[in-house]
Amino acid sequence: VKIFAPNIEQRDVVNHLKGSPTEEKRNVLVESARLARGNIQDLAELKASEFDAVLFPGGFGVAKNLCSWAVDGKNCTVNEHVSSTLQAFHSAKKPIGLCCISPVLAAKVFPGCEVTVGQDKNVDGRFPDAETASAIAELGCKHICKNVNESHVDKANKIVTTCAFMCKAPLHEIFDGIGTMVQEVLKLA
Repeated sequence: VKIFAPNIEQRDVVNHLKGSPTEEKRNVLVESARLARGNIQDLAELKASEFDAVLFPGGFGVAKNLCSWAVDGKNCTVNEHVSSTLQAFHSAKKPIGLCCISPVLAAKVFPGCEVTVGQDKNVDGRFPDAETASAIAELGCKHICKNVNESHVDKANKIVTTCAFMCKAPLHEIFDGIGTMVQEVLKLA
């Protein structure tokens, strides 16, 4: 297992205590290294031939830094290294796991694929970003409604997705969904 991140500046830095952006500037790779305890490499160095699968975490950083979804929605662009990594694994017929908001990366890079970001309606207030499912459909992909503790497997494309924090749910349910995503990726590897 190796961890990678793009060597780019963050779109912005958020003070999570206050919930607002700061004037501070940070680098995605450097910040990721802090979280990974330094055991990380530049995404530009990743070679799909050296790995059995690739997993992308989610979070607002994906929507701001790995692509421009947070600002541009379905009209977003995907970081070139993220896109080439996804394409390399797909071309090699190796599984790709995506959780939370990161399934939008597949929706942009692989038209016609199947992904989930949870539900397409804000069921009981648990899916406040349900409109993401419609945007995925507008990109020509199929959104599959799933509960937070489930994942979806697009067998044709070897893409496994789960909604994670796209659902307001207890942490153990999010953990279970991510667990199913990892298990399904490993089955495909």
